[in-house]
Amino acid sequence: MIQNLFDLTGKVALITGGNGGIGLGMAEGLASQGCEVAIWGTNAEKNNQALEVLRPYGPKVSAEVCDVSDPTAVADCFAESLKHHGRIDGCFANAGVGGRATAFDEMTQAEWDRIIGVNLNGVFYVFRCAAQHMKQRAQNGDAFGRLVGTASLAAISGQAKGQHYAATKGGLISMAKALAVEYARFGVTAHTLLPGWIETAMTESTFSWDRFTDNVMPRIPMRRWGTGADFAGIAVYIMSQGSSYHTAETFLIDGGYANF
Repeated sequence: MIQNLFDLTGKVALITGGNGGIGLGMAEGLASQGCEVAIWGTNAEKNNQALEVLRPYGPKVSAEVCDVSDPTAVADCFAESLKHHGRIDGCFANAGVGGRATAFDEMTQAEWDRIIGVNLNGVFYVFRCAAQHMKQRAQNGDAFGRLVGTASLAAISGQAKGQHYAATKGGLISMAKALAVEYARFGVTAHTLLPGWIETAMTESTFSWDRFTDNVMPRIPMRRWGTGADFAGIAVYIMSQGSSYHTAETFLIDGGYANF
């Protein structure tokens, strides 16, 4: 008999970039279903504001200030999150930075390295800690884990002047598929999310540009920008027992933009 398929009581999710936008939307969705949540962000004030949003849901929540491009900081913060919660069942590598729109042949090494450092290396550092923890738990008889990365439509479409950003997001899809194969034996699944045009701090300046909105909005069948709340449900599904046989998926959440 199937019961409480999406009840996340007793589970713990770590969300990098969890203090706003897509990350906070996922955190709220998870907390609403009984999941404890550990959020990481680089801004302590935003972390505290996010905790105030999450606490009314009831489950334990915590926050760490972390630069995911620093492997030592990631290891230290992962240990702190484990101290707070005792375990990490799901790891949502959502932290990311946008690239500066620069012609590819004029792109500097520093700009390339900045994007790679956070968006790809940072995911590697976070997933490495999570995979080690989940594998060890499985070997001790507690097999369960979820690795989820936030990619982008840029991974599957041509983004002029954004080759560095697109490369990190395409790499994330490949990383997740490989993780899905390697860690399935430990009860761990791995996925990527491909957001379309979502209202976040990263897109704020773009959405204020009338020429952009006039051209893009008519191409979104749902005729609205996405919000962080639009990622609450998919986070719950992935963390639940309902997705136990579902892995290596690329979830496109864009209001139909890529299909129109």
